[in-house]
Amino acid sequence: MKWGPGKLLYIHIADNASEEMKELSEAELIVGKGIVGDRYFKGTGKYSDIPDIRDITIIEKEVLDALKENQPPIQEKSIILKPHEHRRNLTSEGVPLNYLVKKRFKIGEVILEGGRLNFPCKYLADLLKKPLVLPLYNRSGLNCKIIKGGVIRVDDKIEAV
Repeated sequence: MKWGPGKLLYIHIADNASEEMKELSEAELIVGKGIVGDRYFKGTGKYSDIPDIRDITIIEKEVLDALKENQPPIQEKSIILKPHEHRRNLTSEGVPLNYLVKKRFKIGEVILEGGRLNFPCKYLADLLKKPLVLPLYNRSGLNCKIIKGGVIRVDDKIEAV
């Protein structure tokens, strides 16, 4: 599938599980660890003890827009999910994340490889007190492995490698 370039809209980290996400304008990504300062980098994330590819997580802005517009109409009303609330590290635009499993792509100077699609979880729904499990099914983001580290910045291009 041909796509891109997309764009990096937001970068977020949290110091520990359940803490509010903080917005950054740039971040350093370390191979095998994640974003410097993030809960999963430090091993203090909710799922840190469960082996998985989750150096970094990404969600599409288009998903947030669809929830706001109640598309598809599977919940009673629209759901407003702000960029810091979805608990993914990055928010992208114009990037078909569901097609990037086992594929490499780059954000600025950093190269990532799609690991697995992220599953919506009851933990997030309970934390935000919003009915998110079904509305985010098959569109809850992508867990990625860092292949080449470096610095990423808001507005960086996202493109296939």
